[in-house]
Amino acid sequence: MTVLLVLFTFATFLLIDHFRSRRAAVQPALQVAAAKQDALPRLKPALVGGFEVPENLRYHPGHTWALSESPSLVRVGMDDFASKLTGKLESITLPQRGQWIRQGQKMCTVHRDGCAVDMVSPIEGTVSDINQAVMQDPKLALRDPYGEGWLLTVQAPDAKTSFRNLLGGTLARWWTEESASRLQRRMPMALGALAQDGGVALDNVSTQIPDQDWLPLAKEFFLS
Repeated sequence: MTVLLVLFTFATFLLIDHFRSRRAAVQPALQVAAAKQDALPRLKPALVGGFEVPENLRYHPGHTWALSESPSLVRVGMDDFASKLTGKLESITLPQRGQWIRQGQKMCTVHRDGCAVDMVSPIEGTVSDINQAVMQDPKLALRDPYGEGWLLTVQAPDAKTSFRNLLGGTLARWWTEESASRLQRRMPMALGALAQDGGVALDNVSTQIPDQDWLPLAKEFFLS
């Protein structure tokens, strides 16, 4: 019931965002950043509820992100909230190249302590590449989820439609804040180490969550 209520609220905000930004095109943010990196200092991601939320990404409410690299090529990964909630990772199962994945459905599976939980895809299309570095060192996805820890690239023939279904800007920050608040209500000790102002969440939030509670929580937040 909680998940349904949250998703309804998300859908309402998404509809508002759609009408505010319907004329805006999806920008190949990675290419823009690369072109400007020599001229501008690298911006630090915004901190929301103790979690990093880079402005140049779009987010699925299941805590995965998407970045447009070209009109049809999209890079995806897990967000900072997901990496900190996962906390430790034994292995990660990624789809095969050439496999079709659907937005909001299974993209990959993370394994820890004998438990497995699926993460959903923020984009729809054909897997064009997987991050071999993450396959060899799964913890890379936790240490650097927005950088070297990316998971897949996807050829998305209708990327514009997929991106319209994602969160960005104010809505992405609101969703992260809501997730952090909901986690703290469920597990008061989980985010207890946050500083009073702008603190960063523990790298491994899951250390504050009893083992028997982690899997249900992960499935709830990852919408799996």
